[in-house]
Amino acid sequence: MNVPRLAAVDAARAARVLHEVRDARLAGQRTPVAPRPVIEQSWDRMLRSGVDPDHDFRAGLLSADEVRRRREESPLREVLPVLREGLLSVADAAHHIMVVADAEGRVLWREGCGPVLRKADGLGFELGADWGEDVVGTNGVGTPAVVRRPVQVFAAEHFVRSHTAWTCAGAPITDPRNGRLLGVVDVSGPLETMHPATLAWVDAVAKLAESRLRERHLGSLERLRAVAAPVLARTGGRAAVVDADGWTAAVTGMPYARRIALPKSPSPGRGRLPALGLCSVEPLAGGWLLRSVDESAEPPLASTRIVLDLTRPRRWSVRVSQGAGSWTRELSPRHAELLYLLAADRGGRSAAALAEDLFGDPGRTVTVRAEMSRVRRYLGGVLEHRPYRFCEDAEVDVLLPSDAGALLPHSTAPAVLRRRAAAPR
Repeated sequence: MNVPRLAAVDAARAARVLHEVRDARLAGQRTPVAPRPVIEQSWDRMLRSGVDPDHDFRAGLLSADEVRRRREESPLREVLPVLREGLLSVADAAHHIMVVADAEGRVLWREGCGPVLRKADGLGFELGADWGEDVVGTNGVGTPAVVRRPVQVFAAEHFVRSHTAWTCAGAPITDPRNGRLLGVVDVSGPLETMHPATLAWVDAVAKLAESRLRERHLGSLERLRAVAAPVLARTGGRAAVVDADGWTAAVTGMPYARRIALPKSPSPGRGRLPALGLCSVEPLAGGWLLRSVDESAEPPLASTRIVLDLTRPRRWSVRVSQGAGSWTRELSPRHAELLYLLAADRGGRSAAALAEDLFGDPGRTVTVRAEMSRVRRYLGGVLEHRPYRFCEDAEVDVLLPSDAGALLPHSTAPAVLRRRAAAPR
């Protein structure tokens, strides 16, 4: 049965047929027509996992703070304008809603037709809700995440009875750097408003979003290449500069390879890599310097030195030196505050402690985690978390202005104000 075509020609008949198929299949009886394979396989998963088809189950909603934190940390935030431009205007006019969920099936964004949004509320299809397939059954968010391809779920193809008045078309969005699932974009609404081309439309916009992520990745490699050039110019032997996922920005003394396999969680030090054998791994802004070493001839890997320069007004910077070279990055006011506080307390600070330091409010952890996530994009090799701290073997120097009143003069953070007042004048 061509469900999309039948739904476009006669939505009421399609709904009746799908209800008959669902009821017969769940009763273990012969179905009048076979369910679509992707739906039947999902139903089989639901029956094995014990999802109740007659009573929906709703996991607890994420808190507003947790939703904000996930939004801030999700790469999908970067392509939200693409999704809105490609889907939202048409979805609103056609009485649909657009839903964007993360890889766990948690709804992070939800926009579109007001009346349909209110209907979605009644189904528990709201911000922070868990629409993973193993929680709410076959649906246009959870099922595409499982099968890793676009899926349209019509009416009674939903496993849970209370969802059978709904129709969804969802497509997964994957990270072009590593193939990891980032989330699912879904268009949902009543059966009679769906078109046979809806799934192709949603899939095309999802692919456009992935293309935009790929462009951003190429841009980040170009920036890393600029950092790598002077470092590799001073490096003898075989070496490569790669990003956090192993994509190559530049090489010297060896053939170019698009990607070099890295450990799951690389860290500074020595190790063996298939492309280089025994090598040193040193952090760079946005990536890693990999240097092939001769174990019998090379001296031990140089220690890491970090210099936080707060002497120049509005030109704060951090400089990282290790092994073959060094790199410098200018800091925003907030990042200068955070790194100053971490340098002052080498034992580390939790997100709540940093929130207290910055705002006098330990509850503002969402903002702190979001900012620290950005800091760790360029200092990830020398900055650890849980708690946030500089790595133990790093030498950290802080250059302060001669006038204590000029220490981060923009800052109103309580911890900075206390240190500024206590500094000798």
